[in-house]
Amino acid sequence: MKKSIKVLLIGMMTILMLFVSCSKSGETDSGEKVYTVYLACDSPEDTVTYILLDKFASLMEEKSNGRIKARRYANAKLGGDIEITEALQHGNITFVVQNTAPQVNFVPELGVFDLPMAFPNIEVARKVLDGPLLDKLKEYHAKQNIKLYGYADQGFREMTSNKKIEKIEDLKGVKIRTMSNPNHIEFWKAVGANPTPMNFGELYIGLQQGVVVAQENPIETTVAAKLYEQQKYVITTNHIIHALSLIGSPAIIDKFPEDLQQIIDESAKEAIEYARKVADERAEGRLKIVRDSGTEIIEFNQQLYDDMKAAGQPLYDSISKKIGKDLVDLLTEEVKKASN
Repeated sequence: MKKSIKVLLIGMMTILMLFVSCSKSGETDSGEKVYTVYLACDSPEDTVTYILLDKFASLMEEKSNGRIKARRYANAKLGGDIEITEALQHGNITFVVQNTAPQVNFVPELGVFDLPMAFPNIEVARKVLDGPLLDKLKEYHAKQNIKLYGYADQGFREMTSNKKIEKIEDLKGVKIRTMSNPNHIEFWKAVGANPTPMNFGELYIGLQQGVVVAQENPIETTVAAKLYEQQKYVITTNHIIHALSLIGSPAIIDKFPEDLQQIIDESAKEAIEYARKVADERAEGRLKIVRDSGTEIIEFNQQLYDDMKAAGQPLYDSISKKIGKDLVDLLTEEVKKASN
């Protein structure tokens, strides 16, 4: 009931904004109709998520010579991840940028991103996410009235800890904060740790008070929330990619002229490539912040990676049962091709 009210409020807000914007500027200087689009994310402006959203919006405006007018909303101003995705499905928001995790509620097949150690490095991951797997995921999104354009990322999720982790045996009993994701919890149990779901807002204090002694997040998130201040080590585990999806509302976009739809497609591809470059550049800067603070960075260890992947292998079977073996097989096959 609460979700329905939130979606209704977002819809009313969007209609009001649309009325105001159209009454002010319904045509370009040359007399062409202006299409106002609304872009939302749950993240702050100083994140790769918003940088992707903003770049995409700017490209659409530029390439359309003003025929597309983009309104940007960050910091959950139009609702949290679940609310804005629901609003997008109902045609009240045009575009959303977010991590794939909350979208599992709408497209269960996105559980494929929970496969541990699925990608050996970020270059392989990006090749796979631009190939047949993307085409397949577009089909699953379309069934839920969501248009998927593609994926950027914030690199991999990495572990941080007050215990030095150099081999899989070091993980035994480590109390690590995780998201309330059953696949993530199952993975950390499989490698010997003691996963403890906790709200992100409670994590800093949880680490400070010793409720948990470890956590896992993209390095950008770890630095943004200053979690490294309460951790002695950052361990480069590369266990799960932190993918950022760019999705749109077919209910709105399908009514646009074909040339504008083409511009949207082109803008999405360019914005995703741009966001990936920015993510790489920002990662280096964030790692420097960690090093300068005195927190030690334990570089990638192939043996630890291989052992954690082997221990987490049962998840490939359990996730296959949830989303279909064909999708899991497609990902693993594409990883092999990209790796070669």
